[in-house]
Amino acid sequence: MKAAAIEHFFATLQAANPHPETELQFTNVFELLAAVLLSAQATDVSVNKATRALFARAPTPEKMLALGVAEVEQHLKTIGLFRTKAKNLVATCQILVEQHGGRVPNTREALEALPGVGRKTANVVLNVAFGEPTMAVDTHIFRVGNRTGLAPGKNVVEVEQQLLKRIPKAYMVDAHHWLILHGRYICQARQPRCAACQVSPWCDFKPKTSTI
Repeated sequence: MKAAAIEHFFATLQAANPHPETELQFTNVFELLAAVLLSAQATDVSVNKATRALFARAPTPEKMLALGVAEVEQHLKTIGLFRTKAKNLVATCQILVEQHGGRVPNTREALEALPGVGRKTANVVLNVAFGEPTMAVDTHIFRVGNRTGLAPGKNVVEVEQQLLKRIPKAYMVDAHHWLILHGRYICQARQPRCAACQVSPWCDFKPKTSTI
């Protein structure tokens, strides 16, 4: 994708969705952190179903810690890797309480020091909760970045670096949401919906057409 096309690409996404939001459900920064931690190898829909009752009982690190791993596991049984995720979530709560006064830290170093929190999770929290222009590259963004030509890369770090370099500053804070939603609903893995794509004029991908 040529640099001149990037402005049109994001202006179009912005016009269609001026205030994009994550589809994970949360009411505070701690719940956001927990939901993103739990979303690895799971859909947002499945995470929301699992956390609805869990967050009603434990909306803070202190209350989650009081539940304990076994009780948290019961709430997470419907999502993948629930035992490991329950263990990491409770361990994270322990650190939040003991080292951060029950608050979610706003630095990458402190976030990535939490059990189960990697670069992608830290980027989501920094972006959504603290408004930082970070780029959390998941499978959707990795696909969109490569397929459209916006940010080609062999791995998530390369794609992240390309996105941070190429996306205009005015769109950076919301770009993460636009690209995820675009990948989830339009630029899908097996059958991209190019006919319904509003940004196809600026995309490098050319769908195959039948010769029959």
